[in-house]
Amino acid sequence: MAVELDEAAGALLTVWEAARERTTSRVSGAQLRAVMLVEQHDGINLRRLATGLDMLLSSASRLCDRLVAAGMLEREPGRLDRREISLHLTPEAHRLLAELRDDRRQQLSAILADMTAEGRQALLRGMREFDEAARRRNASVESVEPAGPWSGGRAEHPVGPPRQEWQADEPRVARTA
Repeated sequence: MAVELDEAAGALLTVWEAARERTTSRVSGAQLRAVMLVEQHDGINLRRLATGLDMLLSSASRLCDRLVAAGMLEREPGRLDRREISLHLTPEAHRLLAELRDDRRQQLSAILADMTAEGRQALLRGMREFDEAARRRNASVESVEPAGPWSGGRAEHPVGPPRQEWQADEPRVARTA
């Protein structure tokens, strides 16, 4: 079953990658991941960003320098500790992510329109069940690891699979990148 799913998922991944390539010519893949992580965790500090991106602090710092120069990120002194810098998206970064999502949704809508209503419903049910199983698996793995720095000591991985929400008759993908 895993082999068949891997082969069938190729079209979905192609849609995702093509939308990224068309939309994000202004940023690299690593920069896009950083922007998406800052979107998920507005005000994240550099150390947590580096952890979430699985990179060295110095590499994350240089990545942020490039994103600031590109007009995608803003740095702000921390509210509790002014030595700590919090990161926020600029309106340009929000536009970039909106373009990416819009492009991807248009492509998905065109493909989903060629499917039967029953096929779309089966796909949605299967994707939701897959998402729930993946989240349960992630939660069980994280429960045996030390708590992360994300929120109140809970172990929480900052970059996970995109959350997908589709309505029955109008397929839509919400809050994904």
